[in-house]
Amino acid sequence: MMLLRSALSLLFLLAVVRSQSLPPAKYDGFVYTKGRVDPDPVAIEAFLDPLCPYSRDSWPSLKKTVAHYGRRVWLIVHLLPLPYHDNAYAASRALHIVNKLNSSGTFPLLELFFKHQERFYGAQTINKTRASVIKDIQRLASKVADCSGVEAGFNDRQTDLRTRVSFKYSASRGVYGTPTFFLNGFLVPDNGSTIDYNGWRHLIDPLLSSREA
Repeated sequence: MMLLRSALSLLFLLAVVRSQSLPPAKYDGFVYTKGRVDPDPVAIEAFLDPLCPYSRDSWPSLKKTVAHYGRRVWLIVHLLPLPYHDNAYAASRALHIVNKLNSSGTFPLLELFFKHQERFYGAQTINKTRASVIKDIQRLASKVADCSGVEAGFNDRQTDLRTRVSFKYSASRGVYGTPTFFLNGFLVPDNGSTIDYNGWRHLIDPLLSSREA
């Protein structure tokens, strides 16, 4: 009996170890930058869903903020495809595929999803099959990357795993809604709502001023 218990315990431990994913080889997220940043920039982490209207609405002011501060601010975008946003996972997977094929097309594709969100959820897709929706997503992604490469990406197990890693990373940070923002590693209050340009200035200006004092 003791031998049997030991064997069962060993099997349980092996199952736990196998079920746990090792840290990914690359830090999660897509870095938004037009060039070099300072060695010690103010870091913004944005958790966005490509098919979330609030993520869409938060994006213009976030871009304007990064343009204003230039190299003093570093923005990284993490994808959190929420289960109640139809087809958000497939859209997030398309972003990972494009990032691998042509990293310069990642944020243009994100903006295309924001522009055409209504095509991919709700009444627009209720009578469509999953395969036909993915075809529509592939056609959109093909505007910024090679069409055959995008199609092949949806048959590549690795792109599915990258999308899962992004979801798990968000969960590990306690993020459950979009948009959610962290500033220098700390949660920005009033997450789940958009922050306008003046709001970002109100948050970041004091941080930069304190460094110069």
